[in-house]
Formats: sequence, structure tokens, C-alpha cells
Amino acid sequence: MVSLHPTIAEVTERIRARSRDARAAYLARIDAAAGQGPHRATLSCGNLAHGFAACGPADKDALRDGHAPNLGIVTAYNDMLSAHQPFERFPFLIKNAARNAGATAQVAGGVPAMCDGVTQGRAGMELSLFSRDVIALSTAVALSHDMFDAALYLGVCDKIVPGLLIGALSFGHLPAIFVPAGPMPSGIPNDEKSRVRQRYAEGKATREELLEAESASYHAPGTCTFYGTANSNQMLMEIMGLHLPGASFVNPNTPLRDALTAEAARRAAAITALGDDYRPVGRLVDERAIVNGVVGLHATGGSTNHLLHIVAIAAAAGIELRLEDFDALSSVVPLLARVYPNGSADVNHFHAAGGLAFMIGELLDAGLLHGDVETVAGPGLARYRVEAGLDEAGGLVHVPAPGRSAALSVLRPVAEPFRADGGLRVLRGNLGTGAIKVSAVPDDRQVVEAPCRIFSEQGEVKHAFEQGELDRDVVVVVRFQGPQANGMPELHQLTPTLGVLQKRGHRVALVTDGRMSGASGQVPAAIHVSPEAACGGPLARLRDGDVVRVDAVAGTLEAVVDAATFEAREAATADLASHHAGMGRELFDLFRRVAGPATRGASAFDASAA
Repeated sequence: MVSLHPTIAEVTERIRARSRDARAAYLARIDAAAGQGPHRATLSCGNLAHGFAACGPADKDALRDGHAPNLGIVTAYNDMLSAHQPFERFPFLIKNAARNAGATAQVAGGVPAMCDGVTQGRAGMELSLFSRDVIALSTAVALSHDMFDAALYLGVCDKIVPGLLIGALSFGHLPAIFVPAGPMPSGIPNDEKSRVRQRYAEGKATREELLEAESASYHAPGTCTFYGTANSNQMLMEIMGLHLPGASFVNPNTPLRDALTAEAARRAAAITALGDDYRPVGRLVDERAIVNGVVGLHATGGSTNHLLHIVAIAAAAGIELRLEDFDALSSVVPLLARVYPNGSADVNHFHAAGGLAFMIGELLDAGLLHGDVETVAGPGLARYRVEAGLDEAGGLVHVPAPGRSAALSVLRPVAEPFRADGGLRVLRGNLGTGAIKVSAVPDDRQVVEAPCRIFSEQGEVKHAFEQGELDRDVVVVVRFQGPQANGMPELHQLTPTLGVLQKRGHRVALVTDGRMSGASGQVPAAIHVSPEAACGGPLARLRDGDVVRVDAVAGTLEAVVDAATFEAREAATADLASHHAGMGRELFDLFRRVAGPATRGASAFDASAA
């Protein structure tokens, strides 16, 4: 048996020690819920009759009898978003599979699913991060009827999966299986898409040319194929043992995807408290599973949004995860994947090269993952060293992962990584605490020191660029973008603009208390800076022309300003009224007022922030 890497063991024990009381209270709560037995049997006749009134005769009889498992389906289906449109068919597949397994299934409820790709740079993006908490609340409403013995969660993108999991953990006594839809087939090469975007940013491509390129990239049902938050979510659910093995990156509307969906229903029916293999999600998501998720994030160069989401997920399970844990784990976990925006390949290429099955095997063999975890598939993460396939009769089978990568330009073994560490750094200094992802940043751009130019709006940066005001070495500071200011929108639209400046040979960096998402790339970006400017954080004391040093090597974020002078400055303020109304933003006032800092997951459930 491979020994666990000492840093992995040390970080896990540190998390376990600081979380002991909160975790114990959480487990006591879910154990008390489990101890009451299957709740459906305790419903009054009127309650129960309401619960099965719309069912067909066979399901109604099974629910009336009360001895068969009943599976709740919580779905993020809508048919505007490509990633979630395939879920339209899933309830039918799940219900049939449940009946064949002697169980029943009902759609317990729906949760909202918004797309950051549609709302980038728009007012709606300011609802995006808090939609995670709305999804968690919606999940709780769906499960509040006490009709279910396990739940299947249908979600893919950005805030949807974290919100579903936070909600699932509030019902941690119930088993939970996450059921993905898979990525769309590959479209236009990512290098070509990026080239057209940058040409458009420089005024060298028309809107028609840009739309044609984007439409050739985002072209079919399924998840966007770049490695942003959506596909990082799928990796996370698999490496944490909440997917079936091999489920993450199978394309939608294929026989294999349908077989995996049906098997998820059968497996959910098998792991309820009514059987002899009870696997409540609150027990599966422990300190080891959380560490495994962080390791997977580093090994794949995943989305920086998970610096928020994994922290919030952990907190929902009574576990305190800190940025310093990400930093320590990044120092020993090698980068094994190059997927756009960290490379030119997409997730279909990654999957074809060996994918998660190969990567999980490599990390297990190197002692970089906890192999002794419990998963929805059974004990031990070694169960995930397999690929899913179909036999000649169309039945689901699993075969061992390949012994080597089929494309070393996309996926590498631990012995030959793209880089020796995970490429994530925590930054600290007189400007606060933030993070930087350097897995795609050139080595000669990982330290940038230059005069800063300060903005309070994403659009102001583009305007200054078009006026030629940024054509120099510059640290672009975009402040008042944190959770309490305006909901912490992604600033993805800055990427092409800053990329053009860097390609012109300038030393450029971004500093912000906002987010950059999984689409951040080659420009160094100090993000999630906390305390945020709206709360009087140090960014509010910066002035145009101050020299700022972003140092990913030393892990520092500093204003090169006399300390006494800097501290004596009055904090700048911004008129944020226009960000607090319209497009539903007035409804989120409570969320903004109580949101915790980015270092604690930027959650409205963070009571310490109130």
C-alpha cells in the first residue's frame, strides 16, 4: 500500500483538528436525522396522499406501501443553457431504472441555473455568485417534504453543482449521487477562438467574425468544452466519490451517457438506509474527500472559483478549509493536465488521453490522494481508476484505466508533469490576502511591478484601453467588485484586453477583489483580494500611480508606498447604487449585506459576517 505524502497527511490533520467541534456537531445533527428512520413512513395519511397523488398506479402502490426506496430528483434543467438542456430526458430514464430496481423516483424540485457565459459583463452577472446560495436554499425546499430515501442531483455548471452539494449536505443523512450531462463535442479549436477574441479586442475583427467563432465553439447540447468552473465541477464530484466512476466527461445523448444515468438511479436505490450499504453524503464528504478535491483542482489546473466553492462546501459539512491549505497542497501536487485556457486542448481531448481514470491512478500511486475514502460506488477511491464503456449487449461496464497517457501534450504522469506544483499561490501583503493562478502564466511574468491604474467598473478598463491609456507597463486594479459591493461578478471580459497588452511586450497584471473564473489564463491576476474595498479593505487606499508589486514567486501583494502614508489615507468609496437595483439585484440586498469574505467562501450563510 502506497504511503500518503507527508504534506497531504499534515494538511488533512490540520483541517481535522481545527474542524473537530464543528464537524462533530454536524455529524450529530445528521445522525439524529438518520436515527428517526425512513421519514415517509411517519407522514400522516393526508401528507402521504398529497405526496403520491400524481403518481402512476405502480409507483403509487409502492409509495403507499412504504417499503421500497423513493429517490428524489433535484434538477437544474432548462433548455436555454446547453449544459443543462440534456437533463430534459433524465427523469424519465431515472424513473424507469428505479422501477426496474424495485424503487420509485420523483422530481423533488428544480433549482435555477444561470450561465456566466451569457451574463459576462452584464448586470445579471451580479446575481451569479449568490445564485449558489439560492440553489442551496432551493435544494432544501425540494427535499423538505420528507418523502425521499436518497437523492439524485442533476447539475453541471459554475454555481449549480456547489449549490446543490451545499443543499445536499444540509440533508446529509440522505445518500446523494451527482449525475452529470457531459460536455458537448469539440468545436472550433481553442487557439483559433482565442485568436479571434484578441483580434476583436484590438478592433481587427468584426462582430460578425467574432460571433461566428463563438458559435462554432459553443455549438451543441452539453457543457462548454474549455476547462472552466463547469468542468472543474465534474472533476471535483468524481474525485470526491460523488459521481459514478467514469461519469464526468461522456458526451450527452449517447448510449453510454444514458447507461450511466440509469446506473446512478440503481446505485442510489442500493445505498439508502433501507438496505445494508447505507452511504449518507454527510459521512462521505469528510476531511479526506475535501483534500482530495483540492488535490484534483491543482493537478488539473482547475477553476479559481473553487477557492470559494470548496471552502463553502466544506463549511456546509462542518469542515473549516482555509486558503493556506490550498497553498500548502499546491506546493506538492504536480500539474498533470493542459486544458484550455491552460493549453489548447479541450476536455474531450483530456478524456480521450486517459482522463480522470488515468489521473486518479497516478495521484493514488504517488500517495497524493486519500485512497481510503468512502464513495457512492463503495469503499476506496481505487474504484475510480476505471473507464466506463458498453458491452456488446449495451450494458454498462468498467475497464481499467490505460497505463499511459494517449497524448502527453494534454495529460502526463506524475513522473513527467507539466510543472512540479499546482500553480496556485496565496498572496499576502499590505493590500490584503488574495490568490493567483500561474499554471498558464509565463515564468517571466510571474512577478510584475508597475504603476497602477485604478478602476471601479469593468467597462472602464476597456474604454481606457481603446483610448490608448494602458499601452505601457501597468497593474490594472479593479476594485469594489467583492461580494458585499456588487455580488462579486466574474471579470472574464478583461482577459482579451489584458492579453493584448501583454502580447505587446508590456508587463501587465490585474489586482481585484472580484473573480476571474476558470477562464483566467496567461495574464497574472491577483483575485479575491480580501478584505474587499467596499468594507474599507486596503485596495480602497490605493491611488492612481502607486507602484504595486504582484509577486507569485514570493507570494506577496504589495503597494510600494511608505507604510505610514498608506495607512493614513482615507479609504475611497464608490457609488454602488446602480449595482443594487434592476435585473433582480434589489432582491439580493440581504445576500450582499451578510455575505462573508472571499477567504471564507463569500457565502450568505456565513453567520460571522453579519
